[in-house]
Amino acid sequence: MFEQPGSIELATADATREFGAQLGATLAAGDVVILSGGLGAGKTTLTQGIAKGMDVRGRVTSPTFTIARVHRARRADAPDLVHVDAYRLLGESAADPWGELDALDLDTDLETSVVVAEWGAGLVEALTRRYLLVELDRETLAAQDPESETRIITWRWAEH
Repeated sequence: MFEQPGSIELATADATREFGAQLGATLAAGDVVILSGGLGAGKTTLTQGIAKGMDVRGRVTSPTFTIARVHRARRADAPDLVHVDAYRLLGESAADPWGELDALDLDTDLETSVVVAEWGAGLVEALTRRYLLVELDRETLAAQDPESETRIITWRWAEH
């Protein structure tokens, strides 16, 4: 489902988590997922679902105050999840993203983990040759109906 570009409208936070679980079940060690979207778009909610689909330990919360958190896999043969707030991590300098991540002393090998970076667009692409860009848009449908919680989520694999 996620190898091809796609788009979906999700009306609730639970639907966003379920979609994230489907995505998480497809991810493999070394994958980098960049989540892009405005404040309140559902990036952390989606990551909660990804964590469920990957079957990792720990409660997923916004990494805003921790910058990055490692969620260990429950199975020895499965990848850990590294959840990153790329905006805070890299700030205005994206010269050496690997060095920045290494400086956090995450005690994990990023090549054997899945990295999910909130606010990562334009910053985290240097971590890998291929990454999944997931854009969460809550504004388009809210402009038509201010009561709407529906998010439009689009995804595509990109290379540089």
